[in-house]
Amino acid sequence: MSDSSADPWAQGSSGRGTVSLPERAVSPWWALTRRLLAALAIMTGTVLLVYFDAEGYRDNNAPENGITLIDAIYYTTVTLSTTGYGDIAPVAPHARLINAFVITPARIAFLVLLIGTTLEVLASQGRELIRISRWRKAMGHHVVVIGYGTKGRSAVETLLSSGLEREAIVVVDPGQAALSDAHADGLAVVTGDATRREVLRRAGVADADQVIITTNRDDSNVLAILTVRQLNPEVYIVSSAREHENAPLMKQSGANSVITSSDAVGRLLGVSSLSPTLGSVMEDLLTYGEGLEVAERDLLVTEVGCQPQSLPDQVIAVVRDEKVYRYFDPVVTQLARGDRLVVVRPAKELPWAPRPGTHNEELSTDDE
Repeated sequence: MSDSSADPWAQGSSGRGTVSLPERAVSPWWALTRRLLAALAIMTGTVLLVYFDAEGYRDNNAPENGITLIDAIYYTTVTLSTTGYGDIAPVAPHARLINAFVITPARIAFLVLLIGTTLEVLASQGRELIRISRWRKAMGHHVVVIGYGTKGRSAVETLLSSGLEREAIVVVDPGQAALSDAHADGLAVVTGDATRREVLRRAGVADADQVIITTNRDDSNVLAILTVRQLNPEVYIVSSAREHENAPLMKQSGANSVITSSDAVGRLLGVSSLSPTLGSVMEDLLTYGEGLEVAERDLLVTEVGCQPQSLPDQVIAVVRDEKVYRYFDPVVTQLARGDRLVVVRPAKELPWAPRPGTHNEELSTDDE
């Protein structure tokens, strides 16, 4: 078991749910510093250019005196800022050419740097607020994933492989490592403790279709389930449990489905030790996109009235009236309209084993 002192869920979080959308983050202060350095480089280069070419310039207030370094700095500042008092001016032809083709473009670049930096610093936060506001308006019927560790990432990968858009997934996690990982995966993140209602509100739990809870602490999972259920009584909640004895408590708290990770891993280890081939098959079923997969699909019109065993897919269960029946249950001897099938099938459509329901066939759930 990992040390709880390093667990952000165990420590709690003082954050109240900061929303951050995935993008290439650049600090506005770093942008400001970089542009100020560029402006300083332009000024320094111009000062040196004028100073080393001092013979091409004349101070109208003291023509008998030459151009000093201070005069070069003074001329550069008033020129680049477009003030232009005219007391120091280029008089030699080559100095005027340098002024026209070097100093004037430097003046334009200097002004662009200053104006662009000011506008960016002023607009960056406002732009982020507008992005978040648009994101909130677009959210709804999405999936909230609480905890972005190993289990959370695997759950998200499965959702994405099943066709869910990245924009329809919101991650809630208090850790900075999870924030970086989720942003790298193109996901929106609400940074904060999922046991706080304000944090879950920011994640749009009230409008979500599903919530997946995958923190590595069962007590945090229970508190998160209670808070989610309070905000959205209708949402479908799937939670992980480290210990089997905590699963009933999570269901009592409001979880629709609880997956006990230690029991599942233990059973897979036991099966693999007793039968390595059976273990490889089970691992294949749990790996999305290759070999075999377990999937749920609609019943086709042509399959109404058939026996589950007679279908091209290997049917292992039938969902009827929100209740799951095993394929050999007498209740589902004949398939009826509205049934859904839990099947084992090739992960990818094969020429010799086309996947039913992927060629615009009429579904039994379609309106007549």
